[in-house]
Amino acid sequence: MDEKIQIRICPDGRIEVETLGITGEKCKDVIGLLEELLDAEVVETTLKPEFYETDGLKIRETLRREE
Repeated sequence: MDEKIQIRICPDGRIEVETLGITGEKCKDVIGLLEELLDAEVVETTLKPEFYETDGLKIRETLRREE
């Protein structure tokens, strides 16, 4: 999936942002950048399951047999 940022501007002036295809801590970097660009402050954050994923890192556990 491509990395995208979906921005919604509500009638009451609120700005809602959703990251799509962005995993891990990188989504927080996007939030900080948008705060700076929009001269805004985050009021509420909801972390999606993608936040807890890692960027392509897979850990495999191997058991060693002691001889």
